[in-house]
Amino acid sequence: MIAANKTPASLKIECHVRFAHDRRGRKDLQVADSAELPRAPLGRIPRISRLMALAIRFERLVATGEVRDYAELASLGHVTRARVTQIMGLLYLAPAIQEDLLFLPLVEHGREPIKEWMIRPIAATPDWRKQRQLWAKLSSALATP
Repeated sequence: MIAANKTPASLKIECHVRFAHDRRGRKDLQVADSAELPRAPLGRIPRISRLMALAIRFERLVATGEVRDYAELASLGHVTRARVTQIMGLLYLAPAIQEDLLFLPLVEHGREPIKEWMIRPIAATPDWRKQRQLWAKLSSALATP
């Protein structure tokens, strides 16, 4: 039974637990009604989504002055300046494409359908209308088996 009483002065949580031993003999605390607990979604966040988020974060670090430039980002991340430039190139994508990349579905198994090298030519196109056309073509080609 899980119950919670919240008053302005205190927080009280009650639940049934059981203690078990794992393979190494350590004690393990387990909630008795594990069926009621939310399960983590299966799959992993696509690499291109993580890189897009990283580019946005890097841009904010440089804009606020926390990091001086891309060279400092490269040294902090133990990558080359060229790699940081590749990642930051994702910021040249149209905002709608950036949003699509950030919210791609989780990859449940196998290889990821969208690779970074597929996106680079789209980011190199200066016209956002043309970028959206190229993105629509790429995403529709990947959607059909």
